[in-house]
Amino acid sequence: MSTPMYLNAVPSVRALYVMIGGFLGAGKTTAVAALAQHLSGRGLRVGLITNDQGQALVDTAMLRSKGFATEEIPGGCFCCRFNSLVDAADRLTEASRPDVFIAEPVGSCTDLVATVTYPLRRMYGEHFRIAPLSVLVDPVRALRIFGLSPGGSFSQKVLYIYRKQLEEADFIVISKSELVDSAQMEALKVVVAREFPQAEVLCVSVRTGVGLEAWFSKIEAAEQVERPSMEVDYEVYADGEALLGWLNATVACTPGTAFDANAFLRSYAMAIQAALQAEGVEIAHLKMTFSPDEGLGDIAVVNLVRNDFVPELSLRLEQPSGSGQVIVNLRAEGDPDLLAAVVRATLPGVVAGFLRLSAALEHLEHFRPGKPVPTHRV
Repeated sequence: MSTPMYLNAVPSVRALYVMIGGFLGAGKTTAVAALAQHLSGRGLRVGLITNDQGQALVDTAMLRSKGFATEEIPGGCFCCRFNSLVDAADRLTEASRPDVFIAEPVGSCTDLVATVTYPLRRMYGEHFRIAPLSVLVDPVRALRIFGLSPGGSFSQKVLYIYRKQLEEADFIVISKSELVDSAQMEALKVVVAREFPQAEVLCVSVRTGVGLEAWFSKIEAAEQVERPSMEVDYEVYADGEALLGWLNATVACTPGTAFDANAFLRSYAMAIQAALQAEGVEIAHLKMTFSPDEGLGDIAVVNLVRNDFVPELSLRLEQPSGSGQVIVNLRAEGDPDLLAAVVRATLPGVVAGFLRLSAALEHLEHFRPGKPVPTHRV
């Protein structure tokens, strides 16, 4: 592999490379945006890199809507698209020469230290200072996985990926701390610290700001310490990913009069949720955006991170909207064909609830992720 053009010259100061991982629905994109805002507020230039197995990403749309320079790597995880990751950093360097790069990997990806951060340090160590790996954890999901509370979970091979993500973490960051009480949080911290003693356990809430300054300070101050790479059974890893259905779609909305796009997103999410619950499919993450064709770049975003959770608008449009595009990203433990059928079948009923609204499914891809084949593994 040849060195990208803008990485040929050795910089006077190395850029900080931060990777924030975690399972689907853990709150990675929200945390990335908060960290980017924090760093920008200190006068640092920030470049973001998003990643997904498919095309048309809600995460990219959301981060760009906040004004951040963002590159997208679709079609495979960072470990399998290492050269694309370096190229993305090169494009950001050409455009704005960031002081900090923040990379958000696919939520079903693990073994990031051996396949991404170690190779990056060894091949481009003169350009990047590698921050410790943060892995986010949704506390409600984690309480169920570790047997501390009842509720839906995933099959063992999917949970193999979940646990491996925590095994390689330098910081295990229990996000959304406002969702659980202090007793639940303490019980979860004890279990996580016992099972994954290599990591420092932190508790944060992007919504309330609790714990963010301490976490961000640790990211900036420390450099990842190299240790032996963890063992990974790539057959089990591949089987776990293959149990997950992946769907990305876009929907063009054309109203006869201005309509409530926030309500449309929430209604569509609830219809998909109900249909998948009826089929016994465990949702890992459903996220959708509505981007108006006209406006100042503001968007609406809805998230659903568990079957029994309420679809939540994390960003909303303040005024009724004209025409625009909906992006749908759905990840669940279920047959991709079923996910596609549900997304198609529920749309007409949702549209019928909005006077003079027309909507057409323009793009839809659905698949199971293929076996991960890392470009490098140290």
